[in-house]
Amino acid sequence: MSADTSGSEYVAEFVDGPLEGDFEHRALVGGKPEQRIGMMAAVDGLESLFWYDAVEEHQVNGQLRVRFRFDAGDSDPVESDDDNND
Repeated sequence: MSADTSGSEYVAEFVDGPLEGDFEHRALVGGKPEQRIGMMAAVDGLESLFWYDAVEEHQVNGQLRVRFRFDAGDSDPVESDDDNND
């Protein structure tokens, strides 16, 4: 049996950017969801840091979900460097 964690976590929904369509279970911090998330992901084999900002909170079947929008200005570039792919 697993413990009920519905009051200690939320689901992050990434609505755009490189992680568009992804979902992640995250712990509440001080009883609240984070307002900004830094996510690492590989683009063409290179690790990149992508920043996301919370834009909306809603409940789905009693579970807190938070939508995050991509902050391209603060994130690593997502374009591949085709010149180095010989």
